[in-house]
Amino acid sequence: MTNKYLLGALAVLAALSPAVQALEGDPYANETPQARDARMSWWRDAKFGMFIHWGVYAVPAGTYKDQPIGDIGEWIMFNAKIPVCDYKAFAPQFNPTKYDPSAWAALAKEAGMRYVVITSKHHDGFTLFPTAASHWNVVEASPWKKDLIGPLAGAVRAQGLKFGLYYSQAQDWNNPGGAKLGMKDGDGWDDAHKGSFDQYLDAVAVPQVREILTAYKPDVLWWDTPHLMTPPRAEKLAKLLALQPGIIHNDRLGGGYSGDTETPEQHIPATGFPGRDWETCMTMNDTWGFKRDDHNWKSLSTLITNLVDIVSKGGNYLLNVGPTAEGEIPAESIKRLRDVGAWMKVNGESIYGTHASPFKKLPWGRCTVKDAGDDTLLYLHVLNWPVAGKLLVPGLTNTVKSAALLAGGAPLAVEKSANGPLITLPAAAPDAICSTLKLLVQGKPEIAGPLAVSGQDGSISLLAEDARLEGKSVKTELKDKITNIGFWVDPGDAVSWDLRSDRDGKYSVRIETAAPAAGSVLKVQGVGNLAYSVPKTADYRTYQTGRVGECLLTKGAKITLTLRPVAEGWTPVNCRKVVLVPEP
Repeated sequence: MTNKYLLGALAVLAALSPAVQALEGDPYANETPQARDARMSWWRDAKFGMFIHWGVYAVPAGTYKDQPIGDIGEWIMFNAKIPVCDYKAFAPQFNPTKYDPSAWAALAKEAGMRYVVITSKHHDGFTLFPTAASHWNVVEASPWKKDLIGPLAGAVRAQGLKFGLYYSQAQDWNNPGGAKLGMKDGDGWDDAHKGSFDQYLDAVAVPQVREILTAYKPDVLWWDTPHLMTPPRAEKLAKLLALQPGIIHNDRLGGGYSGDTETPEQHIPATGFPGRDWETCMTMNDTWGFKRDDHNWKSLSTLITNLVDIVSKGGNYLLNVGPTAEGEIPAESIKRLRDVGAWMKVNGESIYGTHASPFKKLPWGRCTVKDAGDDTLLYLHVLNWPVAGKLLVPGLTNTVKSAALLAGGAPLAVEKSANGPLITLPAAAPDAICSTLKLLVQGKPEIAGPLAVSGQDGSISLLAEDARLEGKSVKTELKDKITNIGFWVDPGDAVSWDLRSDRDGKYSVRIETAAPAAGSVLKVQGVGNLAYSVPKTADYRTYQTGRVGECLLTKGAKITLTLRPVAEGWTPVNCRKVVLVPEP
């Protein structure tokens, strides 16, 4: 997978890439929307998959010459700059005598996963399949002497799951000419792996991709790290996809190819990727490939929360395991997957085949959606069970036809309120981590904008994630685990919030902004004739809170507060929140 230095670069590329590109060699260049929907339908319904990172790097398992090597396990050769001859000496110890592909496939099924993707070749160039293009493969270089991919493909499909292959098309630290991150074509730390990148593509990558497509007929091809890839180079690989009609491939081929899916790594985007299929891939500890001393395992609560968060934003969750050199999935991974599977047996209906939430934010959890003829099913994932026994569905204006707990099916009483349906819940949550309610509502979801109200201290907080955005440039982004309004480059764009006070009186208006240039002014409309000269800060991540002025609010009156730039002198501004603080 990707080391920490490449994550930022991939994020920038994703932000700058157009939504979809059709280039030479793309077998889906002329695909109709209907054909694309049909091709992607199984993947969109699946929601949950297993990633497997396995290879020779499982032998050193994070240690070289008795010294622990930092960063992720499968990058050990690169990070420690291990000579080719030294690294190849690990292969005789790669002997997976405990490998049980049927057990792996059964574990994925038990966890509630619907597809499996395994590394056929990672950046170290070692293939888990026999290949005529290189001697550096499991059959010729290891004592195992047998194909590892074919048995797993068969076992996975026998469980009724889809099967995919990861293939590192550019980076290869053993076969001559393979790319090395941050190095020019032909460069390397060892003469044994220097050579022409184009010759590497023609002699190794292209033949091997042809081999895996024809031999295993994968449902998914997962490219990775497009270093040195140009459109002509990528075309050689893209056109091979026609060998497996219906295959789905991701956005990491390079050369301008957008692929079918966005692939955020180790994070969940704040708003998903509207209009694009996407899949967050994550580790269960801190590494993809097995690393003996990495015991920083994610809790079951984190894994389930990640799953419902991702699916509520319209994405898939590809969760990784890193087997040992003997072919065992770590016991910590097995336990967590079985525990997730137990939750999925009860709640899987709220995951599979669902769509993104119609709500911008829910204070108690997440929501997923399914069509139910002319009506809609809303699955409410309650992560914070209300102690008062009442759950507000904020802003929902539809009539609720029925409500029930997914665990056991007990019906729940629903009453109308000014701010949305109010559901009566039992005192104890059915699940300690995440309980699911199933609501059938009339028609398609209609959500009124969030209405900010007074908090316990009387102040009214208008947060970036609740803002209503007006314009083509301005958007919300998640940075440093806090959502902010950014990309505010057009002074014609504006943001607004609806609010209501629970008291008559005077309020101080404060705003938290970041702007590396001075001169921008924001008009604060809806609460009087106010304006705010945005102060200069060190950068877009350094925020400063300033006082705008005073306003008078009337108890119970609904108000819309809008931030609108003054065009003259405007330079981009980031904003985290506006707060109205009551004055004595």
